[in-house]
Parts: sequence; structure tokens; C-alpha cells
Amino acid sequence: MPQKSPRSAAPIRLRLRLHFGDLLMLGPGKADLLEGIRDTGSIAAAGRGMSMSYKRAWSLVEEMNTAFRAPLVHSSRGGAHGGGASLTEMGELVLAHYRHLEEITLQAGQDDIAALEALLAP
Repeated sequence: MPQKSPRSAAPIRLRLRLHFGDLLMLGPGKADLLEGIRDTGSIAAAGRGMSMSYKRAWSLVEEMNTAFRAPLVHSSRGGAHGGGASLTEMGELVLAHYRHLEEITLQAGQDDIAALEALLAP
């Protein structure tokens, strides 16, 4: 998603936050957490990868699971066969829509981003 800036090697990032009234805020942190859970199969590992406590990661998962019509993350307790977590179909759908929205917002804003960049001090 980050675009390379022609003025430097640093990428230009767009951070999109959606506020659904008092019900939910969905932003890059929660999207990254969902991706981490999808990629690692673990809420704890996803949280660690973001320097986030297990308690905080669980809290965010519970917040998202409660806010949507169906849970975004399915988890099973550890034990002899180990635990784990995975995104549900709803979780995959929410993540895909969020990432697509980031992409089209960045594309649509390219002219304004370039204009702002041109106004930066050298």
C-alpha cells in the first residue's frame, strides 16, 4: 500500500480510520491484528508481532467480534492439542473490504498527496 515518494526513498503512508458511531472504530491497528491472526493462527503471536500485550489483543478481538453481525475471529483454547485462532469468513470479508478501501483512497488521493508533498520544505 505505501507509495514511494519521488522526493525521498521513504514511503508515503495513508492511515485510514473508520468510526461507526460509538459502536466501533476500525483502523490500521485492528486490520494489522486481523492479518497477524490470519498469518500466525494465534491471537497471542499476532499481538506479540505488533508489540501488543495478549490482553490488549484479546480485548480488540472481542470488541470486533461483538461489533459485527458475526464474529471475525474464531479461537480455541490450548491444551494437549494446542489452541489457535483463525479468521472467520466474516473476518476475511471485513479485512478485504478495509484493505480495498485503503487502496482506492490512496489511488484517488494521488494528486492531492503530490500537491501536499510539493509544499514540503526541502
